[in-house]
Amino acid sequence: MEKGKISALQMAIMMYPMIVASAILGVPSITAKYAKNDLWLSPIFASIIGYVTVYIVYKLHELYPKQTVIQFSEYILGRLLGKILGLLFLFFYIQTTGVILREYAEFIVDSFLVRTPISVTMASMVLLCAFIVYGGLEVIGRAAQLFFPLFVFPLLILIILVVPDFEFKNIFPILGDGIWPPIKGAIVPSGWFTEFFMVIFLFPFLTDKKKGMKYGMLTVFAVMVTLVVVNLVVLFVLGSATSSKVYPLMNVARYISIAEFFENFESAVMAIWIVGTFIKISGFYYVAVLSTAQWLKLSDYRPIIWPIGILIVVFGFWSIPNTLEIERFNEGTFPMFGIIVQTIIPLLLLLIAVLRKKKRKKTESS
Repeated sequence: MEKGKISALQMAIMMYPMIVASAILGVPSITAKYAKNDLWLSPIFASIIGYVTVYIVYKLHELYPKQTVIQFSEYILGRLLGKILGLLFLFFYIQTTGVILREYAEFIVDSFLVRTPISVTMASMVLLCAFIVYGGLEVIGRAAQLFFPLFVFPLLILIILVVPDFEFKNIFPILGDGIWPPIKGAIVPSGWFTEFFMVIFLFPFLTDKKKGMKYGMLTVFAVMVTLVVVNLVVLFVLGSATSSKVYPLMNVARYISIAEFFENFESAVMAIWIVGTFIKISGFYYVAVLSTAQWLKLSDYRPIIWPIGILIVVFGFWSIPNTLEIERFNEGTFPMFGIIVQTIIPLLLLLIAVLRKKKRKKTESS
């Protein structure tokens, strides 16, 4: 079905913007509501979920090296339960892709293209992503490599240019209310770290599978460091006002003014958001299409790319009616839903698979 191959490094380059893109804009404000000036500690606690998820995925991959979770869940749970679980994954990824698309469109329309219908923004992004998904996993991997510098460099430049506005005293007192507030603040970003479960759909197509776990763990670490740095930057500039901002990083970019030349740096934030979201939607779109094809046992996933694209747009309108609901979804629904579907259920699958393997060995030996 998928004949393309990518390297473990390409997988890491794909996953990094897929996690960071949506997390750096809205998560700092949500985290600040609970952790306050300790919001920079929350990604460290949240990353534990990422490490655990990658470990679970790699162990499942070792047991079923040529299959994705849609395929081997039928071997672990039986055909009926496996099909039901597969349907849950299909719904999760199609619905989540729709939410990501709606979040992207709301940000673009609210901040820049205020007179553009949101349906046009959503449809154009899905159309663009559909073409790259049609090219397959290898094309997505190469596109991620191509756009990776356009994602990282603007973020680095933004951080460097805003250094003169830092108020380092905003970080104090550290753990003034104890360790519990940053742990509570870690609940929301932990939902984004569960998205590392998506590597289960990439491991079977790696050219260097032995490096899969290594690069997966390194990507979790890179995402954690990025979120810590972004949260610190936002804290140093906005201080206690961070929790009241919808997009704190956008507000930070407005502080940049050097020699009356480097100003209005919001375009850099928009570039980061668009490039990262393009890779993210393409990755989720690909996983949704591949999962559907495997669930239906099709020989090729390309004929269902356009129908799934229409479903993604429909889910984008159906799931999230406005910007306020996006914040509520990110703060309440997605973290729990993500942890259950992408960490707890895979953990249960791994435990059942290991127990069945031990039982089979005992039967064979007896």
